[in-house]
Amino acid sequence: MLFALISTSCRSAKYLEDDQALVKDIDIVGVPAGLRESASLYIANDIRPNSRLYLQIYNLFNTKNGRYKTEGIKNVGEPPRILDSAMVDLSANQIQRFLQTNGYFDAKITPEIEINKKKAAIDFRADMGTRYHISDIDRSFADANVETIFRADVMPATQVRIGGPYMERHLFDERERMYVAMKNKGYYEYLRQYMRVGVDTIGRQNQTKLFINFTNPDSARHQVFHINKVHVRIKQQDDLSAIRNESRVDTARRIRFEDQTGKFRLRPLARYLFLREGMPYSLHREELSYNRLFETNGFRSVKINYEKVDSTKLDIHYELTPRATMSNQIEGEFVFSSGMSGFNVANTYSHRNIFGGAELLEIRARYGVLFDPRLPGSITSKIFNNDFQIGASIVFPRILTPFRVRSVGWYGLPRTTISSSLQLFFQDNTYSNRYFINTLNYSWHQAENILHSYTPIVLEYRVGRLNEAFSQRLRDQGFQLYVETNDRQYFGLGSQYAITYNGNKLNRLENFSFIRGMVDVSGNTLGLLSNLFNFNTDDQGQRLLFGVPYLQYIKGEADYRLYRHLGGNRQFVFRLNAGLAVPYGNNSTLLIFEKSFFAGGMNGIRAWQARTLGPGNYSRADLTEDLRVNLRNLDQLGEVKLETNAEFRFRILNKFLGARLNGATFIDAGNIWRLRELTPNLNPGGEIRADKFFQQIAIGTGFGLRFDMNYFTIRLDAGLKVKDPQFSGSEQWVIQHFFNSRAFKDAYNARFRPDRYSFIQYNFGVGMPF
Repeated sequence: MLFALISTSCRSAKYLEDDQALVKDIDIVGVPAGLRESASLYIANDIRPNSRLYLQIYNLFNTKNGRYKTEGIKNVGEPPRILDSAMVDLSANQIQRFLQTNGYFDAKITPEIEINKKKAAIDFRADMGTRYHISDIDRSFADANVETIFRADVMPATQVRIGGPYMERHLFDERERMYVAMKNKGYYEYLRQYMRVGVDTIGRQNQTKLFINFTNPDSARHQVFHINKVHVRIKQQDDLSAIRNESRVDTARRIRFEDQTGKFRLRPLARYLFLREGMPYSLHREELSYNRLFETNGFRSVKINYEKVDSTKLDIHYELTPRATMSNQIEGEFVFSSGMSGFNVANTYSHRNIFGGAELLEIRARYGVLFDPRLPGSITSKIFNNDFQIGASIVFPRILTPFRVRSVGWYGLPRTTISSSLQLFFQDNTYSNRYFINTLNYSWHQAENILHSYTPIVLEYRVGRLNEAFSQRLRDQGFQLYVETNDRQYFGLGSQYAITYNGNKLNRLENFSFIRGMVDVSGNTLGLLSNLFNFNTDDQGQRLLFGVPYLQYIKGEADYRLYRHLGGNRQFVFRLNAGLAVPYGNNSTLLIFEKSFFAGGMNGIRAWQARTLGPGNYSRADLTEDLRVNLRNLDQLGEVKLETNAEFRFRILNKFLGARLNGATFIDAGNIWRLRELTPNLNPGGEIRADKFFQQIAIGTGFGLRFDMNYFTIRLDAGLKVKDPQFSGSEQWVIQHFFNSRAFKDAYNARFRPDRYSFIQYNFGVGMPF
């Protein structure tokens, strides 16, 4: 249908009058590549070629009897962009002016129009001339203090230099840097207009001299302003609410505090009021106050106003309007995976000011069910698994510790999060799991692009139980270790640490590297205590806490990404994701299920579903049919992970159903592995081996569509299997069977029933994969 709409839009010119032409193509000729894209922005929107889809939608509703309507026009789609000579001339002048601001003072733009069958093509041809360069710069300062600030804060980074090309945007950048520097030094009344520029090209061969003058206001000197009194006012959320007018003066902080809601405390908020009594005015501190108060998520409006007291003093007024204190959100989704379907429903209750300092309390409940149509009986008998979760968390917009910690939030809002959750999971005739976890987490910014996350306490308790008949069947077939790793009860007491570098740049089109590292350690404290107090042990030699074994392991993961901007909306991304998990001490034989790595899925190797790849060369062919069903997503785990991704991103349509349509092509490679061969071996061929490393690597490729809606991105990726390590020899290159797949799939399905082979895996999600 989409293809039909786009193709029929090519015939839109038939609706025009005889003296009209539809603009179908625009090109800028003779402009250097580095300026061409920017120059195109100066073409009038009225003569830009239409979006084919939007034009066809417009045509469906606004044409009659082979002509465009003149009345009763529906406001849908996009009206035709008809050739307008006045708009063409205006665009040529705008492009010419743009080139002149970039040093091409003699540039001339000549538009050329070609009309064929009511379709117009426009070429803007440029005669660039010779670019002018800066031969001399004469800077003068009416105030010596202004000159000192310029030399220290602006001059080292300025791009206005002798020998460089004349570019007006460099002058604008210098003026803006000077404005910010003066404001940050307390010059509250400084204006951008105090920097004036003169350009002299007379008698200079493609050279120009600049006269830059920093003036004083009305022959007076610039004045530094200081903060006199600080006023904080919490306004009522609406005019209908009762005003309590609780007003007091905090003498320790010298702040006059008025709370019309009667629900806030000054102390938690005062740490993010970066302009205080006696301080010089600073634009940077003002912006910090705005940002941190908004980041608390407790206020829908933050205003900072100033009142001049005398020639050098300011009273500052912080006016904060809270968001709705309580809210409730209900969510639902339909799930389909591996031929099964189901649904999830969730409810989240939020309180945004539980202790009077913009703390966020969230209570969440979620229920999910998955149906397997291959199971016999009624709809209730086809339930494959049930999943119920309930949890609560409190987020404090500050660092809470028993000792004093300086957490000014200079680069970002520090947070303390206390959370607790309980999960109850039941898989039909196979497995049940009760998982209770409690965490204390601190997150803070060391710099604008460095984020730390430290979780000193991770306290967890798990009871996993296999169905008795299924458990016995596993033992009978030699899968004792699956019973041990899943049918178990344990305590965990550990800590986690993660650091993220350049996470704030992920949505930018520029060159940078992203790094995230994570370490998860459990059992060291309990191991030390067990040595001191001689804990009891069970018949397997595991030490017990309250009659339950405790975990000991160390797990690390690193994610490195290289982003390269290729101009326009094109970007190349390379990613390397590696992880290692080592169980030791009290559970050194096999890592528990929850801490193991898995491969595949929408953010990994996209040609495979999550938990269906690896480990190593492992193949499920040796499992019985009932075990393939019951062990689905349980048997393909590992302690080592290595994935690489390469992705090229580009723009397809600037306007598509209210969003921007982007595309991506990608190649994914990698796998997971066992550290060592197990006895009995649960995953034959699953251990990592240097001599078989390449044979154990999976390779996939594919294409993706991304609907960029500014606030979020909806993503659809199609991954194609190229090399599948579960096979051997040349048969690993499954791409050779793609165009003649029926016989291959039939043979696979007969051998691996009920598992089915799919060459293409579709992944639907929100957000970018990396």
